Amino acid sequence: MSVPAPPIRVVIADDHLVVRTGFAALLDSQPDFTVVGTAVDGAEAVGVCRATRPDVVLMDIRMPGLDGIEATRRLVGTAPERTGPPRVLILTTFDLDEYVYDALRAGASGFLLKEVTAERLFDAVRVVAAGDALLAPAITRRLIGEFARLPDRAAANTPPPRLGTLTARETEVLLLVAEGLSNPEIAARLVVGEETVKTHVSRILAKLGLRDRTQAVVAAYESGLVVPRVRDAKAGSEG
Repeated sequence: MSVPAPPIRVVIADDHLVVRTGFAALLDSQPDFTVVGTAVDGAEAVGVCRATRPDVVLMDIRMPGLDGIEATRRLVGTAPERTGPPRVLILTTFDLDEYVYDALRAGASGFLLKEVTAERLFDAVRVVAAGDALLAPAITRRLIGEFARLPDRAAANTPPPRLGTLTARETEVLLLVAEGLSNPEIAARLVVGEETVKTHVSRILAKLGLRDRTQAVVAAYESGLVVPRVRDAKAGSEG
């Protein structure tokens, strides 16, 4: 008889009581989740996470004092090696919020709109806990494409040294990941098996020192490997 997996431990950080209690009630209604803490600002979120070691943090961006971006940066950058950092899901009101891009750069694994349905919330937390982000790839790609192209946000377009360690095929896979394609979609595009794509993605993340697909997308844009197109930005504004 197999032993059931332990529930996914979640912390919710938002300065609005209704959001905190509402999300907590929804998550606690599922047997595979347990809310281990809540926080009203970024500083409290960091403290609660260090005390409870959650798997996933639902993090509001705009909170008083320490905001969600800096809280994410501290959680991702200072987690002990034995446990690793929690996966951070950014909570936002607008899908093209400029601060979301900063949060992704800080180490967040994806983002959710606050008016998300219960089922989408459950799916998102499960996906991120499993390490399978990128969430909402089409929307996230539009957001990154929109803000990576701005002069004060784009990097110097000089590929980092580690990018040169990728094989031609791995570079091709990274480009497709940055387009927002899933593993099955990449497999169909390249006419290879899905397991082959998973292997390529794992090697890309390992070689570039990245945690998940979201960070791979950010790296692809910031290195200049992907140049956002004007029509992409227009499509994002019209969506």
